[in-house]
Amino acid sequence: MKSLASPPCLRLTPTTRHHLPSRQSSSACYPHVVSSVIKSSSTLSFASSASGFASPLSVEKELRLQTAAVRHVTGSLIRGEGLRFAIVVARFNEVVTKLLLEGAIETFNKYSVREEDIEVIWVPGSFEIGVVAQNLGNSGKFHAVLCIGAVIRGDTTHYDAVANSAASGVLSAAINSGVPCIFGVLTCEDMDQALNRSGGKAGNKGAETALTALEMASLFEHHLK
Repeated sequence: MKSLASPPCLRLTPTTRHHLPSRQSSSACYPHVVSSVIKSSSTLSFASSASGFASPLSVEKELRLQTAAVRHVTGSLIRGEGLRFAIVVARFNEVVTKLLLEGAIETFNKYSVREEDIEVIWVPGSFEIGVVAQNLGNSGKFHAVLCIGAVIRGDTTHYDAVANSAASGVLSAAINSGVPCIFGVLTCEDMDQALNRSGGKAGNKGAETALTALEMASLFEHHLK
């Protein structure tokens, strides 16, 4: 009888097998593979960000470039020569409106506006300013119209009606004529407030109105024609 013996060992023929490198040995044994993978992934990441949402840095750079290209336009307070102005003044509360008018004319003189280029038109009250301002704007003779008045609160609601009508009248005059009509009507609680704003401790609002008129006239004349 033949003795039992272990079966012969099978001899395997070595074959070529391709395995991806393990995580532990990838960086040590296959540096060129890791490098190519990193390069390809970074390329894909960039492409995906370009086709979808941009990175915060690129957005910031784009906004910065756009801001630098924006054209900013403003009127000048230096170029007052040759500009013509009309000043509509309310006689009501004349003790206040005269001071406002003086402040406006003094300011025009400081900025080289000639006296012959200033025309003053008196009206009964602030309510009547709007219609006259629109007529002057439509005349084509002036670069801006100053509207000066003083409305002081009394015992009735007449104050509210006149103040609101004066404001809307000046706005309508500017829109309808296409000429800047500057609102220089004081709306005060009492006479002390009005005097403080017509040359007192709060300054002269007539002078401020003239500065606004200069800037708007320059803006329309030199930039918006």
